[in-house]
Amino acid sequence: MKAGVPGLYRPNVGLMLIGPERRVFVGRRLNQPDAWQMPQGGVDKGETPVEAACRELGEEVGTTRALLLRESRDWVSYDVPPDLQPPHWKGRWRGQAQKWFALAFTGQDSDIDLATHHQEFDAWRWVRADELGELIVPWKRPVYAAVLKEFADLLSPP
Repeated sequence: MKAGVPGLYRPNVGLMLIGPERRVFVGRRLNQPDAWQMPQGGVDKGETPVEAACRELGEEVGTTRALLLRESRDWVSYDVPPDLQPPHWKGRWRGQAQKWFALAFTGQDSDIDLATHHQEFDAWRWVRADELGELIVPWKRPVYAAVLKEFADLLSPP
């Protein structure tokens, strides 16, 4: 278990990829037309959260063209509704505890390739921070609100 991660929550990382005009990358979950989210994924055994964040960026966004700006101070936990919990969890976790990373996208839109790994998104776009709340599934909204608050200075005009 990672330090600061409650035992009933799977260690996970979340990525706020900040692109042109300080907009945020979101992907639409494959086969879930109403489920948009920022990239996220589990922390593998022996992997640090920052290593997991770099790996997830490549796997889910298809690029590593980004600079790490900041890591969240704390882990943020959320419960996954029981009917949406992945079968491979086998009841081990009730949700996920996430360490979030803000990254500045340094590439071009053409560098993004959702199909480079086991594809999780079928579409993507850049959105304003104030648009995130309406796109995200309701049970993840408190996490996104906390992340937006912590990284707000990175999304505001200079």
